[in-house]
Amino acid sequence: MNSKGTSGVEETPSFTPFQPEEIETLSPPAIPTRLWIAAEVPFKLAEVARGSGLELVTDPADANLLLGMDKSVPAGSITWVYAFVAPFPTQLDGMSLEEIKRGWAGDASSRLQGVPIWMEASTLAALTNLWGPPNQGLQVKTSGPEDILASAWAAQPAFAIIPFEEVEPRWKVLTVDGQSPLRKEFNPETYPLTIYFSLTGPGRDLIRINLPVTNLDPARMTRLVMTGVTAMVRATALKMENKSRTYPGEAVHDWLAGADITHISNEIPFSNDCPFPDAFNSSLIFCSDPKNIELLEYIGTDVVELTGNHLQDWGSAATLFTINMYNQRGWPYFGGGINQADARKSITIEHNGNKIAFIGCNPAGPVYAWATETEPGAASCDWDFMTAEVKRLRAEGILPIVTFQYYEGYSAWPDQKQVDDFRKMADAGAVIVSGSQAHYPMTMEFHESAFIHYGLGNLFFDQMDYPVVGTRREFIDRHIFYNGKYINTELLTAMLEDYARPRPMTEEERRLFLGELFDASGW
Repeated sequence: MNSKGTSGVEETPSFTPFQPEEIETLSPPAIPTRLWIAAEVPFKLAEVARGSGLELVTDPADANLLLGMDKSVPAGSITWVYAFVAPFPTQLDGMSLEEIKRGWAGDASSRLQGVPIWMEASTLAALTNLWGPPNQGLQVKTSGPEDILASAWAAQPAFAIIPFEEVEPRWKVLTVDGQSPLRKEFNPETYPLTIYFSLTGPGRDLIRINLPVTNLDPARMTRLVMTGVTAMVRATALKMENKSRTYPGEAVHDWLAGADITHISNEIPFSNDCPFPDAFNSSLIFCSDPKNIELLEYIGTDVVELTGNHLQDWGSAATLFTINMYNQRGWPYFGGGINQADARKSITIEHNGNKIAFIGCNPAGPVYAWATETEPGAASCDWDFMTAEVKRLRAEGILPIVTFQYYEGYSAWPDQKQVDDFRKMADAGAVIVSGSQAHYPMTMEFHESAFIHYGLGNLFFDQMDYPVVGTRREFIDRHIFYNGKYINTELLTAMLEDYARPRPMTEEERRLFLGELFDASGW
């Protein structure tokens, strides 16, 4: 860069040409090439190091480079995050580090006692380095990463501590001191299960090994929340008139707005001539005041599902008006549209390198709700098209999510036809299959590599009557994607209050709810 003189005019600096001098030619020093990898180095990190081409030695005294744990956390350390996990159908949500360490030391009051805890041999070595050897009474089980999940599921109740890269959907990631590596607010520096590694030895400054700096990069993670029925009508709409447009979403705002992608299945069309809400409307022909879209804005809506069987309740003009409202806000929609071709298309959203597609349909009708070649509405189910589209998306490296406005029923159990239809999409390559129709929360399962939730229950709808708490209980599924893969799901649970407003469940409500649904799911 040129400098400016006092006149403000650019001045060209003068340079003295480099004059090489005669120097004595020396032989380059021998570069050390011997690498020792400590037993506590996690499998994936050790695998990269082994692929460096350096000579591996088993005795650290023979090595010029040493890869191992570093408690001092010097600059340039490798940050490795571990997850405290349990099989997915586990009611416990977390544990304190203090209780984990008490269990490690043999304290009978810890919930680790009497329960197997699985880990790789390298993880055991790392934790032993940190906490000392586990008490002989603790049921520590070591195995390869490919066997730990199946072993823990077979031994339930069970726990495991695994490197973050081993997290997959059939695990439930438990918090430690309230922190989870899946959450936005996660801080690896204060998380108790972050372990640091470093490369030391006289060869460190002479040889470069391209080792990863961490196994958890927030810039590669996407958090998607999927929700059930939204119907801003009857008593819910009346509460919005009398209290505020945002009232229904205030207690669950952070869950919804805090996601990277927030999915809403809004079954009801907006219309300027929609009557003032009637809490006792028995006609089941619904519309919503356009002002109510403020609630969807408030909770951070990103994508709207239009498979609902009430989408055409107020006629085609209202449906087109509603779709235009979404377009004005830049909200992509799927499962319905301005005509049949628009309704059945898939949409793809890319976030942090994760490509996620949404496609949905309505097999239940009624017929007037379905889009035609010239009229708007929900997508009817063309199974051959859906199957081919899901396969195409998956082949292109896109992660498909399939949703249904299925036949409604006030039971936790799907019938065999629903099971067959949902599994059909999982077999085609969907990573998540989700039922948007259910007013009553339903069971879930893992099929092939997919998570299937047959029905999430309501989100914003006034049903507080069937049975005593059945339609009041709600799932909000938070799905986690990382580095182009679907890796986990967190079940958020809410209870409807005041005919309009879901709130997070209490610990006891959540324990009972999860216990009932896990039992119903056959877990």
